[in-house]
Amino acid sequence: MLTERQLLILKAIIRDYTNEGQPIGSKRLEQQLPIHASSATIRNEMAALEKLGLIAKEHSSSGRIPSERGYRYYVDHIMKPAKIDRGAVQNIRQSFGNEFQKVDEIIATSARILSDLTQYTAISLKPESADIRLEGFRMVPIGDRQVMVILVTSDGTVESQMYNLPAGINGDELESVIRVINDKVVGLSLNQVVAKLHECLPLITKYLHKPDGFMDAFGSILDKAVKKQVYVSGKTNLLSFAHWEDPEQIKALYSLIDQSANLGMLLENRDGDVSVKLGSELSDALLSHYSLVSAAYDDGNNGQGIIAILGPTNMPYSKVIGLLDAFRDELTQRIFDYYQHLN
Repeated sequence: MLTERQLLILKAIIRDYTNEGQPIGSKRLEQQLPIHASSATIRNEMAALEKLGLIAKEHSSSGRIPSERGYRYYVDHIMKPAKIDRGAVQNIRQSFGNEFQKVDEIIATSARILSDLTQYTAISLKPESADIRLEGFRMVPIGDRQVMVILVTSDGTVESQMYNLPAGINGDELESVIRVINDKVVGLSLNQVVAKLHECLPLITKYLHKPDGFMDAFGSILDKAVKKQVYVSGKTNLLSFAHWEDPEQIKALYSLIDQSANLGMLLENRDGDVSVKLGSELSDALLSHYSLVSAAYDDGNNGQGIIAILGPTNMPYSKVIGLLDAFRDELTQRIFDYYQHLN
């Protein structure tokens, strides 16, 4: 346990280093602390904090900077989320706008707004789609024995894929397959569709004769509709906080952030409703000087999604967590309103 004075010193070092990015010395702290303490006393306390691994000396400067362990202690035991004022909340609402054709547009927009508000990299993860229903099924003839298989889901998503019909299939047989799917499968949740489709396989085989290609096409479209989707905005913002001058390391970092799936994987194994992962706690060594702050949101229909900020370790955690907390409330409301309108 830290003493009250040590807590105040650690908090002040983290606050000033976040604002300026420069080592903090004892004379400066003497002027700032809300309690009286001499410069010598503060230096002794700083030495104790350094021995505990909470702060570190950088180069030859007499000042100190927070260590990763110090940030961890601060986030877990000292920091309190900042309250976002009414004006900031109104700004978030106006940034969203009003017209969305599908829920994916809302999720993608949320990443863009978060990145604009923080100047960091923002990640939005769409909720699981296991409870989304298959709302519609079509097979549209294109010509030369090709049809476009189209699925429409209850969240407004439309997925399609081309399918080559087996030789000898006529229009009546094609209509019979469409009726089977609409009668037996449409209306089910997506996680029930595959099992039901296999139950209907004898009927589908009766009309298509060789249904393997159709089943593969249907399954492929279904996978695209079900899988989690990751939306990322402000990817290159990460490069502004890179600690290296080695072009190869910069190139590797850019390659990492260029793939949305890579960033989505960072959100795995989160702890709690709001999660903060620091440097070495992230899955890639290239992110050793970065932190990931993420929060779950509930869309009221399909489960939980995640919004996250990836930025430098010396980000203002109190402000970022307060912003995420307010932001997810607005995002949840937007998605709820979308489903209400859809229904």
